[in-house]
Amino acid sequence: RATATGVPHRASSFFSIPIRAFTGVSGMAAGTHKPTVEVRESVELTEEEERIFARLLDVVRHFGLGTQLRVAGGWVRDKLLGKGSADIDIALDNMTGQNFCERVNEYSKFMGEEQKGIGVIQCNPDQSKHLETARMLIYGIWIDFVNLRSEKYAENSRIPTVEIGTAKEDALRRDLTINSLFFNINTKSVEDLTGRGLEDLKKGLIDTPLPAKSTFLDDPLRVLRAIRFAARFSFTLAEDLKEAASDEKVKSELGSKISRERIGHEVDLMMSDKHPVNALRYIRDLGLFYVVFAFPEKLEPPALDKHDWLCVSHLEAAWKLAHSIGRSVFSCGSDSKSQDEQQRLCLYSALFTPVRNMFYMDKKSKKVFQLLAILFGTL
Repeated sequence: RATATGVPHRASSFFSIPIRAFTGVSGMAAGTHKPTVEVRESVELTEEEERIFARLLDVVRHFGLGTQLRVAGGWVRDKLLGKGSADIDIALDNMTGQNFCERVNEYSKFMGEEQKGIGVIQCNPDQSKHLETARMLIYGIWIDFVNLRSEKYAENSRIPTVEIGTAKEDALRRDLTINSLFFNINTKSVEDLTGRGLEDLKKGLIDTPLPAKSTFLDDPLRVLRAIRFAARFSFTLAEDLKEAASDEKVKSELGSKISRERIGHEVDLMMSDKHPVNALRYIRDLGLFYVVFAFPEKLEPPALDKHDWLCVSHLEAAWKLAHSIGRSVFSCGSDSKSQDEQQRLCLYSALFTPVRNMFYMDKKSKKVFQLLAILFGTL
């Protein structure tokens, strides 16, 4: 969660550098489509993954379940990009995750092996968990199991009605085409059931399986997820997606349907990722800055015109300076995690330096901390 805890109350010399003047030119407008991304032809499994998947197939065969096991989402995307991933989510076509985990334990007992505990994660729509998920430890790695599903959204809610679905329905209800790919463990093949996942991954294109505007109106948080993945991989947002993200109704729904905590969590993930400046540029250029960072209605003194440009410019300057100096500038902790946390807090401080400066004469740092807490709903 993004908070102001630990942010220095006064701008330090670290951020006391000139900020480039406003140009009025959108950062998104510069440049055209990026070169083709290098995508592997198939998924290469590690020895651990081979062992895990073989055990799951043994369970299916032993009990005659006829279950198709598919690894879903980010794991498939990252594997095709040549990146490692320990986030294995398995979608089942004919049973619940808990039922399958119970069969895994029955097979372990049959083999004379220790049975593992099964964790059941209940539905939690506020955390984007719309269907019960079962989790268990298999050969030292936590695996999530959930059945394939389809979703239908009511007009005034981001919480869908969830039903058992087909693999194609499950792929189409996903947030982005690059996250809609499956790896079928039974056939050892990648499945692109939207017909666009692999193509968009190779193009480096962020797009939605279904029309972007309806996708965002169903769940406005997907706007921020699209921005986060575009920044993470240096991919390009599709034109239709940018138009939908900038739509006034979508922005209104983002502000009214999604809690400040959930928005703050997405921003926190952006700020902790590889390209936080790019993410905040997208937020600014799509006209989302004052939705994501919802300033109090009666702010004294009032926010300046082009405050979004000023804030992002400060962030960009701090990011460039930090990289020119090196990670040693974040030296409050000896381990990487501490340095990452210090970096994140420094970037937040830079982002809101213009806001902070508004309060120096009479409000001091306490007012700034209160403002940041309000922005992210932490008070």
